[in-house]
Amino acid sequence: MKEILKRPLLSEKYNALADKLKQYTFIVDRKATKDDIRAEIEKVFNVKVNAVRTMIYGGTKKTRYTKKGIIQGKTAAYKKAVVTLLDDGSIDFYSNI
Repeated sequence: MKEILKRPLLSEKYNALADKLKQYTFIVDRKATKDDIRAEIEKVFNVKVNAVRTMIYGGTKKTRYTKKGIIQGKTAAYKKAVVTLLDDGSIDFYSNI
């Protein structure tokens, strides 16, 4: 299988979830199962996972009006995973900066 974890989602909302509830959000491979995601998180970050929730987002149609006319397109579809860690675990994304 391809790389399961593509990238973490980092924003003020997701950082607040991580601080309060120990929930971290990732963009993952669309074919990855919850068990695959759990195993990959535990292996890469060396933490214990309590729960995994996944959501599949379909691409949305976008339209722009420009000088040359109407440009239509579609955003990419992706799968998002919200991973809840046990109380003693945490992930630091900013340690490499």
